[in-house]
Amino acid sequence: MDPETFDNLTMIVGISALIGFMLFIVWDLAKQSKAGRFGTIILFIVLGLCLLGFVIKAVLYEFIGG
Repeated sequence: MDPETFDNLTMIVGISALIGFMLFIVWDLAKQSKAGRFGTIILFIVLGLCLLGFVIKAVLYEFIGG
């Protein structure tokens, strides 16, 4: 396996693990604060927007080819 392929693979795995961990943190925050259903939804929407922005940036970078 060449270094470029290894870098791409580990980046995908690492970022996916980080996103999963961030989602767990938001869920745990909602659970500990007893936010309820509506509060949990709001937390995931508001705190998940940064993750969505990161994913959109990566997708646009691939399509544009920058």
